Amino acid sequence: MRLVARAASVVLLFGVVMAMAARAEAQPYVARQSGDIVQLEDKASQTVVSIITSVGNMAYEMKVKGHNVLRFPFASIDDYRTKPPSRHGIPFLAPWGNRLDEQAFYANGKRYAFDMSLGNISSANAIHGFMSLTDQWQIVELKHDGTAAWFTSRLEAYRQPSWMKQWPFAHTIEMTYRLQGGVLEVRTKVVNLSTEPMPVALGYHPWLQLTDSPREEWTVTVPARTRWLLSHQKVPTGVTEPTGAFFQDFTGALKDYNIDDVFTDLVRDAQGRATAIVKGRRQQIEVSQGPNFRALIVYSPNPLGTGRGSQIPPPDPNAAAAAAVPAAAPGRGAGPGAAPAAAPAPPPPNPLATPNFICLEPMAASRTR
Repeated sequence: MRLVARAASVVLLFGVVMAMAARAEAQPYVARQSGDIVQLEDKASQTVVSIITSVGNMAYEMKVKGHNVLRFPFASIDDYRTKPPSRHGIPFLAPWGNRLDEQAFYANGKRYAFDMSLGNISSANAIHGFMSLTDQWQIVELKHDGTAAWFTSRLEAYRQPSWMKQWPFAHTIEMTYRLQGGVLEVRTKVVNLSTEPMPVALGYHPWLQLTDSPREEWTVTVPARTRWLLSHQKVPTGVTEPTGAFFQDFTGALKDYNIDDVFTDLVRDAQGRATAIVKGRRQQIEVSQGPNFRALIVYSPNPLGTGRGSQIPPPDPNAAAAAAVPAAAPGRGAGPGAAPAAAPAPPPPNPLATPNFICLEPMAASRTR
């Protein structure tokens, strides 16, 4: 996954060029560590990426010319430590990325049921795995040179009995953050140590923001040919439609959408990368995913609760019978004395404190089986 942020006007870019000429002979890239915080800095592009190793090895800040392009609704990292972490930065979703349609998964012709008593899976539609907040990442390498700054860490999943109970495939994961030329690249390496093939269905969940304009002025470009239709549980039904029926020329104005949708058949460049774009007045963020990431999920609730998309799922068809109005008693029609029809429910509000974000989520898989 590559994350590119352009957060300056032409005037600021000219200022960067002047500053770069003065700094280039010094140390253009820096990789440093302070406790559980690792920072990668690219002085030429004035970009600093901060990662907290003790909370899922998560990048929580990417400042470009002083503007944080990652959602981080906390006053400071100390403030963040005192509150339950969620909905910010770039969480890593493993060993699977998105919702399952039952408390189990399927691999190699077998069904693997979760042990719900362990407490690391809590919902009926298990979502986002159980590794996002772990403190078990081990630093392997932290370096910089004249061309880049990078940081590699390893997670040894096979050492965790509760993880192995839920996902019985011994494996390790290596994650490398590399900052070069103002671009943050995140490489993920999974090594299967089991005797059976292991499914790989992980993903990332970047919470992105632009600071030059509100959400209603943003446009999003999604390079995909296919959109999956979702059930009331927000899992794929198996029915798809051409993305052209949803976005025109792969692009839409976010004010017209209420998105929590799955896209596949990605349009890729010669290197196999697919690049999604969110654009404001002057700023632009690009998220590129490599060939092993087969799907892209886009999540950005409309604060009005209106617009096209699957943020508001369709009704549960199994609830129709329970919700049916009892038949009227003899002699009691729809005239005076009849119970009034229920008013339609208002659209749900935006689930977050601020609507100014979008998640462009690279996923290795789009289905549960």
